[in-house]
Amino acid sequence: MSTTGQVIRCKAAILWKPGAPFSIEEVEVAPPKAKEVRIKVVATGLCGTEMKVLGSKHLDLLYPTILGHEGAGIVESIGEGVSTVKPGDKVITLFLPQCGECTSCLNSEGNFCIQFKQSETQLMSDGTSRFTCKGKSIYHFGNTSTFCEYTVIKEISVAKIDAVAPLEKVCLISCGFSTGFGAAINTAKVTPGSTCAVFGLGGVGLSVVMGCKAAGATRIIGVDVNKEKFKKAQELGATECLNPQDLKKPIQEVLFDMTDAGIDFCFEAIGNLDVLAAALASCNESYGVCVVVGLLPASVQLKISGQLFFSGRSLKGSVFGGWKSRQHIPKLVADYMAKKLNLDPLITHTLNLDKINEAVELMKTGKCIRCILLL
Repeated sequence: MSTTGQVIRCKAAILWKPGAPFSIEEVEVAPPKAKEVRIKVVATGLCGTEMKVLGSKHLDLLYPTILGHEGAGIVESIGEGVSTVKPGDKVITLFLPQCGECTSCLNSEGNFCIQFKQSETQLMSDGTSRFTCKGKSIYHFGNTSTFCEYTVIKEISVAKIDAVAPLEKVCLISCGFSTGFGAAINTAKVTPGSTCAVFGLGGVGLSVVMGCKAAGATRIIGVDVNKEKFKKAQELGATECLNPQDLKKPIQEVLFDMTDAGIDFCFEAIGNLDVLAAALASCNESYGVCVVVGLLPASVQLKISGQLFFSGRSLKGSVFGGWKSRQHIPKLVADYMAKKLNLDPLITHTLNLDKINEAVELMKTGKCIRCILLL
């Protein structure tokens, strides 16, 4: 029986208010409108961004909301004017759209599509939601809302991928892997024979390590306060790992001592202002590059000594690893299918959506790199 044009009733993990656990509820998902796509979500990752939302009072979100932005699924139906996907297509959801018309999309070096800002309303382009629960409208999140068995997304936030791609693996390309790997390849442009330091060895940080290795870095130093992550980091390419809590001197001084002149490429993959300051100070003062990969709190100002820039250091931002989402993501999936990329080591746990609160606790322990939720 076709569901095209019909309201679909299904399960979703709703966040009713800040600080609350997820609540599994039956929701109603409206049909897609013009230039929108309704997707049956098959798999979604629990990303560090969701963990920040759950533990932060700084993020200015509207509630109740359906989180989730690292997803993959199958197109169920399409709205009027959709031409790039059709029902039955396997797709990846994209928190960062690619409209193809704004200055960033038209610039070969840009990827921060202006349509991303539409997500700040947590509603669709017409100012309404496609989700309803208990008669109440539910807000969207990140252009995607993948913690729901069905979701409605704008066409510009959907990428068609290989029909045989395993969705429970490639959903990581929707955010975590692409963000980290691309920060090394695209944003920093890591060079062969260089020295890199990665601050934070979660899913994104480990993906940075993989990107540095792929780019030919000779020395990749992982930095984290959780020693349990060191073995995995070394399996993926880290040549050595440091715990700042074990050191007698600040991490930047230790890194300078280890390398004589500082690090060529540093990456902050946590979203911590103090760590970012240390990462920048760890860079070679003549040509070192520091890339901000972690989500920093918007409400707090960064304080950095101007002396750090009386040289040739540079500090760069990175979003989604510098990839143009709709254009590059299908190619990354193809590389995974061709065994040029290995996502499997990043996936440490797999649970059903109704166990999402257990997944949150696993992430808090630091023993979970990525938990994939199956819908």
